[in-house]
Amino acid sequence: MHRILVTGSADGLGRLAADTLLGDGYDVVVHARNTDRASALDPLVERGAQLVVADLADRAAVRDLATRLADDAPLDAVIHNAGVWSGRAVLPVNIVAPYLLTALLPAPRRLVYLSSGSHYSGRPVLDGVDWQGRTPGSYGDSKLYVTALAAAVARLRPGVLSNAVDPGWVPTRMGGAGAPDDLDLGHVTQEWLATSDDPGALTSGGYWYHQERQEPHPSAGDVAFQDRLLQALERETGVALARG
Repeated sequence: MHRILVTGSADGLGRLAADTLLGDGYDVVVHARNTDRASALDPLVERGAQLVVADLADRAAVRDLATRLADDAPLDAVIHNAGVWSGRAVLPVNIVAPYLLTALLPAPRRLVYLSSGSHYSGRPVLDGVDWQGRTPGSYGDSKLYVTALAAAVARLRPGVLSNAVDPGWVPTRMGGAGAPDDLDLGHVTQEWLATSDDPGALTSGGYWYHQERQEPHPSAGDVAFQDRLLQALERETGVALARG
């Protein structure tokens, strides 16, 4: 039985992915930002999901979460679903937290990072980035960074299947009720990449939209940019991403 962590699973795409995976018989670890948000996950916990609570905007909380997870049963996959659309938490949650979890957790066999079509508007600029969120961050930049992180992990950890997913602009709390994309399709690719033995799901370094591999922003696949990003995150957090 695969054990799968889905961050940001109190609602939206994370909740739908966790619900589906649990229904398919997987051992699912669900995550909420705080205890108030965690109460929404009671139905999944009652069905057997394990609950973890941590504010991913708080680096100390992310480190503590990584320690708790590392001391528990090994994870086979992580779906880095948690995300923030605007405000000061954008960079801490959208890129610093998944970087720290990737660097600190014993490497699962599969990693899935939630990107967005907005990453095409991201700027491949690392000078002066406010990683701590003292000021509001750029959503497009954060999603370019996490797409590049997924590609870098695929390159540096050949034994791990690491991919980025654009779930589409779907009608979640973040996307808004008028979002035009298909909510049902919005979580399928994450689940497929985390569990399937289909040949496509056994590839690494891809950027996916509805189970179709797409071409990401050129900088996401630029090894020099990936390395600069990893160096910046290592300097900022004091944690290096190990090769393996």
